[in-house]
Amino acid sequence: MIITRTAIDGPAVVDLDLRSDDRGFFARTFCVEEFADAGLQTDVEQCNLSFNHRAGTVRGMHFQIAPHPEAKLVRCIRGAVVDIIVDMRPDSPTRLQHVAVELSAENRRAFYVPPYFAHGYQTLVDDTEVMYQVSGSYEPAAERGLRCDDPDLALVWPLPAQVISTKDASWPLLATARESIGAGS
Repeated sequence: MIITRTAIDGPAVVDLDLRSDDRGFFARTFCVEEFADAGLQTDVEQCNLSFNHRAGTVRGMHFQIAPHPEAKLVRCIRGAVVDIIVDMRPDSPTRLQHVAVELSAENRRAFYVPPYFAHGYQTLVDDTEVMYQVSGSYEPAAERGLRCDDPDLALVWPLPAQVISTKDASWPLLATARESIGAGS
């Protein structure tokens, strides 16, 4: 694996180090030792798969607060997405800043999302699948979210939002709900 840090401290892009021959290739997608050496969380409690029918589908922006924060390793295994994370760490100098990465079946790239980062993505093509390795269990009482169209975040999605869940569309705007969405609450 080739682990590259982003401009914000914590997240990382994980590219495959392909071992190719006439059969195709082999590559490691996760290694506890390599993640630990890079300072990334290594716990995996769940693996999740998300299928999306239509291009323009937006899922997110989700995160969990203490005592149930979770790290994620996100990989698009069919189709393509733009994956965006927002720093929600309470005392971070980059709080509310974001990083965007294109993940696709073609580039085989993964995105490491540390705890206290809101995570979401938009599908770029129909019939897209995204796989997550997650460090903790889903805890509804700890779940928080941001609106993907919040003007204070200024997230740039490549397509108009075609499909978004009622829950994701109803997260509060930062201007009216900073306390209720804080990672430290």
